[in-house]
Amino acid sequence: MPGRKLSEETRHEEILRAAYDVAARKGLDALTLRAVAVRAHVSHGTVLFHFKSRTDLVRGLLDRVLYATIVLRVPYGVERIIRPSERLHALLRAEMDRLSTEARHFRLFLEYWALGVRSAPIRNRIGAALDDYRAAWKALTLPMLDPHQESRSGRNGQGEAKRLTADGIAAVAVSLVQGCALQAVIDPKGLDIEHHFDVAAQMLDNVTGRSNAIPRSIPAARTSKRRLRAR
Repeated sequence: MPGRKLSEETRHEEILRAAYDVAARKGLDALTLRAVAVRAHVSHGTVLFHFKSRTDLVRGLLDRVLYATIVLRVPYGVERIIRPSERLHALLRAEMDRLSTEARHFRLFLEYWALGVRSAPIRNRIGAALDDYRAAWKALTLPMLDPHQESRSGRNGQGEAKRLTADGIAAVAVSLVQGCALQAVIDPKGLDIEHHFDVAAQMLDNVTGRSNAIPRSIPAARTSKRRLRAR
């Protein structure tokens, strides 16, 4: 409604949405207070009121970037799959599809990763988010495991059988998802998501000790292609 005065909280959120749009389109180097003001249709002073500096704005945007890239989304269709192994495969496909479809989100995450090399606060926040992401995968893998199950990968140096762990499966799943997203960033023309998923599913089967091929009845569980940015 014309002339409507927005609350400070709403204005703050609109500025962050505009900042995300600028950074996702052009990279963090293009993220300036003036560029965000133009995108948000506010004055430069208004942006300064909410973010005292460009550094403040970059740090304020990080949570939104992490949510777009390393927060596990479980689509409704995947939640309804009863068998834990099939549910894990469907979720693997959904996450690979989601992150590779809009590679610019993961590209922005990689820019923050590079910033984290020099900034401990950013590095720590990314590390905590990755821990949460792996923990979410771990929670989904636990129902697959018998407490006494042993992996088929052989024995360690002491001759004791290596045990398959939920932490290990989660780490492999995260590596497969993020590897797909990385390829979508650096070599999008060379990425065949169907083939990539089939190979990733087979690798996950090998890790979990499953001998049967992935059932073709498992839904692809594609997530919505709607872009995460808000105009």
